[in-house]
Amino acid sequence: MLKQRVITALVLLAILLPALFWKTPEPFLFIALVMIAAGGWEWGRLNGLPQGANIALGVVTLALCAATWALGWTHAPSSMLWLVVGAAWVLAGAALVRAGVDGWPRIPRGVRVVGGVLALVLAWLAMAQARVIGPNFLLSILVLVWVADIFAYFAGRAFGGKFTQRRLAP
Repeated sequence: MLKQRVITALVLLAILLPALFWKTPEPFLFIALVMIAAGGWEWGRLNGLPQGANIALGVVTLALCAATWALGWTHAPSSMLWLVVGAAWVLAGAALVRAGVDGWPRIPRGVRVVGGVLALVLAWLAMAQARVIGPNFLLSILVLVWVADIFAYFAGRAFGGKFTQRRLAP
């Protein structure tokens, strides 16, 4: 698993770094858009949707991200938007942690799917706005995420696999 993660990370870095440091943000925004659309497809799979619905979810995710781009939201950060999104993230996260792994299947599938797509679209918009601010700003955020992911991987292994991934579908 570690070897696969490292190979994936190196391939993604080879694709992302040139786009990240391009003189304009558009190449990075496009590549991130494609990856987030793939995330929408994967979110459908994790929630047990049939193959056609998975593809549709990826297309919907792509379309929503593209709409925010077309509306110019990538170049117009809104403090109020991010304040509301941050508060919602903390409250929803606290509720999910409180419910635990066993509480996840009790959340209606439609709510999980819509919530996941919304989180993906907002993640893309946050990356897009961070890249517009500057590549060094975005790279510092990405490094924090990568370090957290690496720590979580090794922490999971250290605790004997207690925190291994589970399929999200009921």
